[in-house]
Amino acid sequence: MDNSKNLSAILSRHRHAFAPVLDADLNTDAVCSLDFTAGNNRLQQTDLLDTEAFNNAVQQMLHEKQASIGVGGYLEDRFIYRRSKHFDVAAESRNLHLGVDVWLDAGTAVFTPLDATVHSFKDNDNFGDYGPTIILEHELEGVTFYTLYGHLSRASLDGLEVGKRFAKGDKIAEVGPYPENGNWPPHLHFQVMCAMDEKYGDYPGVATTAEKAKYEALCPNPNLILKCRHLS
Repeated sequence: MDNSKNLSAILSRHRHAFAPVLDADLNTDAVCSLDFTAGNNRLQQTDLLDTEAFNNAVQQMLHEKQASIGVGGYLEDRFIYRRSKHFDVAAESRNLHLGVDVWLDAGTAVFTPLDATVHSFKDNDNFGDYGPTIILEHELEGVTFYTLYGHLSRASLDGLEVGKRFAKGDKIAEVGPYPENGNWPPHLHFQVMCAMDEKYGDYPGVATTAEKAKYEALCPNPNLILKCRHLS
């Protein structure tokens, strides 16, 4: 059976039981979807190597939609990763986003949506990388799966240890500021994985177009947990 379909069905059955992932209501009119595809002319005209300019562009995008929080990105074909050599794979660049991004203020609290154990954590300190990252392990209906929280504050890793337990709704981290969050405008990258494949403190958050079927099978839609009405 397709692992993602199986896990997606389980998450759908339990979606009303999940605690919020962020200290922010993602279903108000102050939230909007944001476009990071090549069709976004504002970003095409922005120097994405300049994180402050990139952040200003995101803030302008939110302002134009009269919003304070932006969401989106699952399986979105993005061009913005060209800002970092970290996403180059041989002749083909990674551009397909595997999680959901929530663009909001640095310092916003991050919570675990259900009981969890720390699988791993790491400061992925490359330009354009995840920055401080936490991966939690969960179990539902006897099925083990994982959630990833990227672009956190460095302080979020203080005192963590593999195997540490959190109860549903516990605060686990805070959204990080740039440059410590991997040099991105402040946001949370939230992703769900069926398996970790021996990875530690890191997991691909962006894939090549050729890998779409593979990673769509490994990474179900995070909105099954986030439950944001502004996302499909």
